[in-house]
Amino acid sequence: MDRTAYPRPGERLTREELQTRYDLSEADHAFLRAAARGEAGRLTLATILKTRLDLGVFPALAEVDAGIVTHLARQLGLTAPPPLLPEDTGKSTLYRYRAAVRAHLGVASYPDAGEVLVTNAVLAAAETMSDPADLINRAIEALRDARIDLPAFSTLDRLVNHLRGRVHERMYERVAARLSAESMAALDTLLTVPPDGTTTPFTRLKQTPGPARLETIALWTDRLGWLIGLPDPGALLEGISHTKLRQFAAEAAALEPGELLDMSQRGKRHTLLLSLIRQARTRCRDELIEMLIRRVRRTQAAAKERLAALQDENRELEERLIGLFGRVLATAKTEKADAAFGHHVRTLLTEQGGIDRLTEQCETVTAWHGNNDLPLLWPIHARTRSLLFRLVDLMDIRSATQDRSLLDALAMVAEHRQSRRDDLPNDLDLGFASQRWRSFVVKRGSGSPAIDRRALEVCVFIHLADALQAGDVYVVGAEAFADYRDQLLPWPECAPRLAAYCRLLNMPESAEAFVARLKDELTQTAADVDAGFPDNTELSLDADGTPHLKKPRAAREPDGLADFEREIRARMPERHLLDILKHTEHWSGYTRHFGPPSGSDPKLANAVRRYLFAVFGYGCNLGPVQTARHAPDIATAPALRRINAQHIDADKLEAAMADVIGQYTRFGLPRCWGDGRAAIADGTHVKLRENNLLGSRHIRYGGYGGIAYHHIADSYIALFTTFIPCGVWEAVHILDALLKNRSVLQPDILHADTQGQSEPVFGLCRLLGITLMPRMRSWADVAFYRPDNAVRYQHIDALFSREIDWALITKHWPDMMQVALSIQAGRVLPSMLLRKLGTYSRKNRLSRAFRELGRVERTLFLLRFISNADIRRSIHAETTKIESYNDFLDWVSFGGPVIKSGDPVEQDKQLKYASLVANTIMLSNVTDLTTVLSSMAADGIAVTPDLVARLSPYTREHVRRFGQYILDMNDLPGPLNPMPLPFEVPL
Repeated sequence: MDRTAYPRPGERLTREELQTRYDLSEADHAFLRAAARGEAGRLTLATILKTRLDLGVFPALAEVDAGIVTHLARQLGLTAPPPLLPEDTGKSTLYRYRAAVRAHLGVASYPDAGEVLVTNAVLAAAETMSDPADLINRAIEALRDARIDLPAFSTLDRLVNHLRGRVHERMYERVAARLSAESMAALDTLLTVPPDGTTTPFTRLKQTPGPARLETIALWTDRLGWLIGLPDPGALLEGISHTKLRQFAAEAAALEPGELLDMSQRGKRHTLLLSLIRQARTRCRDELIEMLIRRVRRTQAAAKERLAALQDENRELEERLIGLFGRVLATAKTEKADAAFGHHVRTLLTEQGGIDRLTEQCETVTAWHGNNDLPLLWPIHARTRSLLFRLVDLMDIRSATQDRSLLDALAMVAEHRQSRRDDLPNDLDLGFASQRWRSFVVKRGSGSPAIDRRALEVCVFIHLADALQAGDVYVVGAEAFADYRDQLLPWPECAPRLAAYCRLLNMPESAEAFVARLKDELTQTAADVDAGFPDNTELSLDADGTPHLKKPRAAREPDGLADFEREIRARMPERHLLDILKHTEHWSGYTRHFGPPSGSDPKLANAVRRYLFAVFGYGCNLGPVQTARHAPDIATAPALRRINAQHIDADKLEAAMADVIGQYTRFGLPRCWGDGRAAIADGTHVKLRENNLLGSRHIRYGGYGGIAYHHIADSYIALFTTFIPCGVWEAVHILDALLKNRSVLQPDILHADTQGQSEPVFGLCRLLGITLMPRMRSWADVAFYRPDNAVRYQHIDALFSREIDWALITKHWPDMMQVALSIQAGRVLPSMLLRKLGTYSRKNRLSRAFRELGRVERTLFLLRFISNADIRRSIHAETTKIESYNDFLDWVSFGGPVIKSGDPVEQDKQLKYASLVANTIMLSNVTDLTTVLSSMAADGIAVTPDLVARLSPYTREHVRRFGQYILDMNDLPGPLNPMPLPFEVPL
């Protein structure tokens, strides 16, 4: 029950929650007067009415929190509330009251129509969901939508588990009927150790890749060949939804070979194994393509480094030649006769080694003088070419456009990979390449032009990497590098949704109206900024149009802030981190999401205690060994590893964070720091061991690792966190968090730094109803775009350097709306599309359209930024919060700065564990701070909004992380009591 949305009536509510959910309307008062007599009767009926309206079920009156009854009594004018009618002696009256409430609300009892409705809803949902808690939630949702009473939880639980079993049995039977005896035997072989081996092939199936070194590419190429040789899951799993297959694969990955062999239900073991094989194939293709891209990028980087080294080596030679030329010029000034001048120059050239040697030196300097690194690519590429060809041979690469020139060129270089010829016939379409590359690839001598085979091969692999990132070509059977068009909602399904979506965002419903409004907005905003320029004393423009803003003054601290903070520190109770985890779990029940991947109840002794210890160990980066060493009576290291692997995944950690956020937002104190409408995103470097594919050396941070990308609310609480590789522009992932965030906080304003913005991101934000307000480091260097080339401005005209192509936005507005509607429908994540839209491609017109829309949005933002000091102050204040959060998270991860696992899934989980621990500390701090502020006010100490706004839930001086690790589950706090602050906080 704890893992579902089934209502629990005993919760203590805040004043705001009581007002929102339990205030009586005039219609309620009229109903109570007509249907009940006496004070006890009216209070009892009011309690039945409002709890049914709030919870969807008639709870036992004894379970209703006393605060609700008191709130209702006060509205009924009862200064001394009478007791509610008892369940035992007032059965007939209570039955009549409940019937009257049903009639008043227009709802039905469960036995009348509920079971049929639940059966149909759960059977449909079970085709894509596996967790019983999710299915029960779907049943609750269906009953509430149909205005039907919820039955007892046990009734729902029994029915849902029965229906889930029927759906799964049907799937397993279907797979079993398709499997041959030979395929079954091949699958079962994966679960046993071969005579010449030490581990099962099933263990190999769950392996993760190492760095993109040559040996890893070779190993993973062999792996893909091995996976392709296993029974093909495609036809065998046909008819099972993608979501369900992903759940089955997760269940299989969390099990040991022995547990799979113990499964007796027909078809279940083989269905799980086939789902895992399908996932392993998909991931292996993605990982190999990622390795290919990284090797190509490494080749390009090595060529540039070699060019820089050659330029350094030849700098002395270059200086000597320039000196020689200077002496020639000096001779020309002194010698007036041409013959004498020629004689002196020839003598000078002879003294410096002669014409032939000087000509050779000039050619050497000329070759490396510019930034032409293309001739240096082949020797570096040659060391990896055989492996790259092996990799490409295993892939089915197809074009996402009508242009097949790149794939034709790939076929040609593959055909001639063993050739000893230097040249190839010049009959190949090189339209995929830039003019610089075409000039390098095509040899033009005295005869007919020919293609340099080696130059073409390097050119093809570099452009192949670009095309894979841009989505111009795709890999069949991959996921990250699949054809993104297949993941979009088809336009016939988009069209019926378009009008409602546009109305929701207050957006015009046609391309022409959308562009007209956008153009008017840019025109008016630019005119307003121009008119206000003389009064804007903080903005100045250079003659070339470069803008400058004066540095703002630091905000003045409220009087008495130091004494105020000192008093708070003295009153804050000391707490151990383990106790904080325990208390917040008691209040929010966040461990209810943890459990086996099958969705069944955990069969662990003291499950909550062990879950808390796992969160502590992994969230603080102690690891299972160190954690178990400090408290061996709670859990062993293998037990903690098993809990982490089988009971806790990334989705469950996100759900746990959402539960903690839900309790956090019940307090008034966080609203003193932010109203919850804004989120702040930022990435920070995390160190990794050099044992994984995603890690790399980061230029900005100078170390090996990845990026922890965090989103926090303006009230400081962490909303979402994920792990991304170094070298990825952070803006690609900035929108995922807002769409995957499952908490009660749903921001529509987004702050970030320079890495959190780009033209496509600005464009996509507009279509998703999100306001992007970044703190851009080099904003003055960004181009401002005119609404029309004919428009000129009196003061700020020099700002604008380019003009918007409105026709491009108009033409591709339906395509861009298809993307937005697909994201809103959950068909695709923004990061998948932004990774492709953010990669320059001449073929991808959708990318160009998003860039053009983003130029409008970014120009609008920059115009408001330079003209509005309040916007600048707000951006600075909000982005400063996440810098404090990063520092706080470092303190939480006191086990060390290095993430030890090489598994990308575990790396992502590690960050989510830490964010969950951080959120529990913030909830505990807000609880204690609220109590402390009330006690200070009671003692006559001034507690003002200005002073409270300077506080933060990141305070940690009173939190103990070390010492004896004891977790007494019998010593629990009282119910959460979000008491009001000593002053009014706006709702």
